[in-house]
Amino acid sequence: MPTLKAVLFDLDGTLLDTAPDFTHAINYVRNEHNLSPLPETIIRTVVSNGARALAALGFPEKTNPTEVDDIHQQLLTAYADNLVIDTRFFDGIETLLNFLESTHLKWGIVTNKPLRFTQPLLEQLQLAHRCSTIICPDHVKQSKPDPEGLLLACKEIDCEPSETIYVGDHARDIIAGKNANMSTIAALYGYIDNMAEFKQSGANFYAETPHEITEIIAEQLDQSKLD
Repeated sequence: MPTLKAVLFDLDGTLLDTAPDFTHAINYVRNEHNLSPLPETIIRTVVSNGARALAALGFPEKTNPTEVDDIHQQLLTAYADNLVIDTRFFDGIETLLNFLESTHLKWGIVTNKPLRFTQPLLEQLQLAHRCSTIICPDHVKQSKPDPEGLLLACKEIDCEPSETIYVGDHARDIIAGKNANMSTIAALYGYIDNMAEFKQSGANFYAETPHEITEIIAEQLDQSKLD
């Protein structure tokens, strides 16, 4: 690949483990409806599919559009009220970000998570001032798997897509990266509901842990210097 200048990340399931707080939110709403809590292991596989998918998971009996919208809003409110209770970095992410910054690689976030959740979440975790760009659905007309957000991120950080790696834990992340002419890393530790399918997504690299992402990026840096 050309000289590597930037690394972009998906947020939920790639950069941050937000599933515990989504679990709190969905079980809070379920409790309000006199339903028993769901285990986090079930919720984790659905987080990357968005709040509506989580609402459907928590309330499969709700099929009326008005009821579905109501549950969806209740879930969003519960989540917004408790964004960073147990949300945390995946093991190795802090090391990865420190490595990127030490090698003067720009890094940023391109997520399908709305800005009203993303911005305060990153600020509370003291990440907002560190990343070079934050792209949410609010900033584009088309969300991933459309490459619009990734291309906008490259424009903001002044680098070519071919000089960028995108890291994500969903097939739409890999598709978006490929459509943007970026190299891609599939985060196999993320919120994946079908591992076999995800492993066939066509990513350039596959990482079982954030530590492996650091190794992959280091190798690409070395290779670009040789080229």
